[in-house]
Amino acid sequence: MKFTFWLSLFIVFYTFLGYGILLYFLIKIRRSVKGKRPIPEVDFQDLPTCTLVIAAYNEEGFIREKISNTLQLAYPEGKLDILFVTDGSNDRTPDIIGEFPQLKLMHRPERSGKIAAVHRAVEQVHTDVIVFTDANTYLNKEALITICRHYADPKVGAVAGEKRVMAGEEADASAAGEGFYWKYESTLKKWDSELYSVVGAAGELFSVRKSLYQPVSKDAILDDFMISMLIAEKGYRIIYEPEAYASETASADVSEELKRKVRIAAGGIQSIIWLKGLFNIFKYGTLSFQYISHRVLRWTITPFLLILAFILNVLIALQPEELLFQLLLLAQILFYLMAFIGYLFEKKNLRIKILFIPYYFCVMNYAVLAGIIRYFRKQQSAVWEKAKRKE
Repeated sequence: MKFTFWLSLFIVFYTFLGYGILLYFLIKIRRSVKGKRPIPEVDFQDLPTCTLVIAAYNEEGFIREKISNTLQLAYPEGKLDILFVTDGSNDRTPDIIGEFPQLKLMHRPERSGKIAAVHRAVEQVHTDVIVFTDANTYLNKEALITICRHYADPKVGAVAGEKRVMAGEEADASAAGEGFYWKYESTLKKWDSELYSVVGAAGELFSVRKSLYQPVSKDAILDDFMISMLIAEKGYRIIYEPEAYASETASADVSEELKRKVRIAAGGIQSIIWLKGLFNIFKYGTLSFQYISHRVLRWTITPFLLILAFILNVLIALQPEELLFQLLLLAQILFYLMAFIGYLFEKKNLRIKILFIPYYFCVMNYAVLAGIIRYFRKQQSAVWEKAKRKE
């Protein structure tokens, strides 16, 4: 029983903190032996041709701001195409985009899902690089330049930008928790990228070589993750570029964030099944190690081990003279109590940020459990539902 407890606790620790600590030391060792990976220096006019693809669904309240932000992006004249695809939008989104002749618009009245729309758009792309971004994000002016310079390295197949969550001092649990989570994720991605490759890209901002783009099934829940990982599976690196970032507001509340996390968790299980070949560490080496450590453990056994570790801790602590386990149980109880108080305070709109992290941590792991159940019950659609976000 004790062995199982310690093993469970070790895997939980490794999943959320240990892997980051190990990555830090691996990067230090790599730098001492090979030096820091250089960033390609590319003259402005020598950047590759690029198409920015933006899938928008009923975004009439935000689309003008998105267009304004997009038209301010820096890139060599004549080398950038901007393509909006608005399949299924039944508001004024297509009409507003149509007011700008410098933008390309693809629209169909029927809604077949984001990935189907993206595949249809990619068929019309003839540039070297495709950059994908969401319609509800702001990109920094130099985003495309800092992304596309990496394609000077022939070993690079995809480049992921950074997601930034706009959360002010009055942020609630969803904003503060999501913001903290993405800052930590960004650090891990920087180290992943320097060691070898980022493990997948997020749809807020990522890019691929057009020649390597492989359409994924219309049933793919995490299409952006699958598209990027299929490129990694071919032996190309996915680079993380923090100087290219997409800023967006946090989910409207924890309930909205939970729905998003459940969907991601369901997509995570699907991706793990579809990408089962990446478990072959003898074939994929470092990529397999990163994939299992950074993604697979989070999306599979770790939430179950949290529950198992608590139950075993209770059983062991009930035995006499088990002071260490009694202290560990007390620490677990205090952590979950803080999470529960954070939940109560969130309901009453009370802002105590120290409670947001344990609350958000529990929400994340609950979402994985719920996502696994949804996936195997075939209750999770691949069609994105428009998320409610903060103003």
